[in-house]
Amino acid sequence: MVAYLLSKPNGSWKASMKVWVGLPAAAAVVVVFLIFAGVAALPAAMAAVVEHTFVVSQVNLTRLCKETLVTVVNGQLPGPAIEVTEGDSVVVHVVNRSPYNMTIHWHGVKQRLNCWADGVPMVTQCPILPGRSFTYRFNVAGQEGTLWWHAHVPCLRATLHGALIIRPRHSPYPFAPKPDREIPVVIGEWWDMDLAQLDRNTMDGFLVDVPTGSTINGKLGDLYSCSGAAQDGFVLEVEPGKTYLLRLMNAALFSEYYLKVAGHRMTVVASDANYVRPYTTDVVAIAPGETMDVLLPADAPPGRSYYMAALAIQAPEPDVQVPPTITRGIVQYRSSSSDVAVDGVVVPAADPAVVMPDMPDQHDTTISFHFHGNLSSLRRRHRVPPARADDHMLVTLSLGSVCRDGGRACARSDSDESIIVGTMNDVSFRAPTAAAMPLLEAHYYGRGDMAMAAAAGVELRALPDAPLRVFNFTDPAYIPYGPKEAPLEPTEKQTTVRRFRHGAVVEVVFQDTAVMQSDSNPMHLHGHDMFVLAHGLGNYDAARDVATYNLLDPPLKNTVVVPRLGWVAVRFVADNPGTWYIHCHFDFHLSMGMVAVFIVEDGSSADTYLPPPPADLPKCGSNKGGLYLPEEFYLQK
Repeated sequence: MVAYLLSKPNGSWKASMKVWVGLPAAAAVVVVFLIFAGVAALPAAMAAVVEHTFVVSQVNLTRLCKETLVTVVNGQLPGPAIEVTEGDSVVVHVVNRSPYNMTIHWHGVKQRLNCWADGVPMVTQCPILPGRSFTYRFNVAGQEGTLWWHAHVPCLRATLHGALIIRPRHSPYPFAPKPDREIPVVIGEWWDMDLAQLDRNTMDGFLVDVPTGSTINGKLGDLYSCSGAAQDGFVLEVEPGKTYLLRLMNAALFSEYYLKVAGHRMTVVASDANYVRPYTTDVVAIAPGETMDVLLPADAPPGRSYYMAALAIQAPEPDVQVPPTITRGIVQYRSSSSDVAVDGVVVPAADPAVVMPDMPDQHDTTISFHFHGNLSSLRRRHRVPPARADDHMLVTLSLGSVCRDGGRACARSDSDESIIVGTMNDVSFRAPTAAAMPLLEAHYYGRGDMAMAAAAGVELRALPDAPLRVFNFTDPAYIPYGPKEAPLEPTEKQTTVRRFRHGAVVEVVFQDTAVMQSDSNPMHLHGHDMFVLAHGLGNYDAARDVATYNLLDPPLKNTVVVPRLGWVAVRFVADNPGTWYIHCHFDFHLSMGMVAVFIVEDGSSADTYLPPPPADLPKCGSNKGGLYLPEEFYLQK
């Protein structure tokens, strides 16, 4: 049987894992070991095993004349990039030397029949305790492009993240020209405060914390200074006539960004590891969780340098306003005619003033709306979405409030008696807090909502198919605290799940609301890609808007931007069994509860149901009396 599994190309052996479910646990471990050992021995033209060790620890980094203790992987910010070829298997040994419980999420990796490796605390696994380690094993069969990894611990992903790059195995890139060089570009934020405290503040409804600055590849850039000296910035050295593939990732906690390069236009060729019809633009809009692959031709006048700038977008008034954050790096040309060599090292000639791009207004969210609306799948590679859906959901994304004392009657509208929470269909997600096991294990062993709830030690609430309250969702009058929005605030916290049969075609319309805010919402679904059928401003109207659906070549995304005071319609096939997080990728919305869990049931055949958990899956508890640390305490030292 092992030989048969190893004979399957491109790592697709994982689809046959359930064949040996009946084996004793020890035998199953031996089979897994033999499979990975066999894959490692395959010819180079076939799948390989790419292995990394991630040591999570705390280091002091100095920014803006201040030393800050941050949590990083292998002492790096951003963390190490994982570079693989389609079909490879990935093995990452995570050693937790931090004081926090830890998980790592492989953002956008589909984890086909491998939900155990998805890395969501108390949803797919118990966290890795301080002083412990765990090895993630997964493959990247059938995926190409730019993804990323990050801690799935609230707010810690600000410093715990890195690129995950999957290159094609059997064919060249389906776009031209072929890039001469590939560069990961990670947009992030620098916080000079304790990120554990940031998460506690957010969970307590305290929403006035803002980042100290924005970063490109961990560098603040020359718009920031320390004792009068400009901070180091990202520098990309280019040669005239060559083409550069920028692998863009937004790892920021709080903001969507506009990115521009002065004097240049970029061509978007992929997003979320799915190829798109090439789209040329002078500005890229990228939200937290999203990735964009763009071609940058070095076709500007050489002999000078150009700023690459990233500007955080924020909703206009009457939303609460925060100081704008912007950062910039430099695209620096090497001009062979004017450069001189000093001791064998090429030194660029003195540049004239560096050119700064004309940035959009930070409040102009229509640029993002149109940018995302211009994305469509590459015809040569795209899959056609199912023509009809089996399940339909309208999901409102909103804020609400719960009473601080747990009761139902309290003062609202920013009162100290209540806590502001994030909601999906008027319910705020309550993470399991006294569970005997994570939801995935409870699902695997329980197989049914009642049995699952009993095994997990939580009460499950079905995520409603539609909002509990219907009103004019996008009326700006609901944004300020006050008498009009107050009746819409009261909500509840529940462990919300939605169950789908295997193979069901699911259509979800995400509807933004104006209750106490009007942010966009980057919604990320684990374990699946979504066809983005349409989006619009205002309130979704099925009678009108279904006619606008793109069923020919919609883009495939794992993170979908729901526009400010608007909606987006997506469709996906629930064919990957497990418990999958669906959440807003703004960390303040995530911590506040704009989350649910989609449960995909097993199929009817051996290669369509969830295999057993790995033998070394972390157990909940600690070395001291088995104390369970619930999610809200993950960041407490």
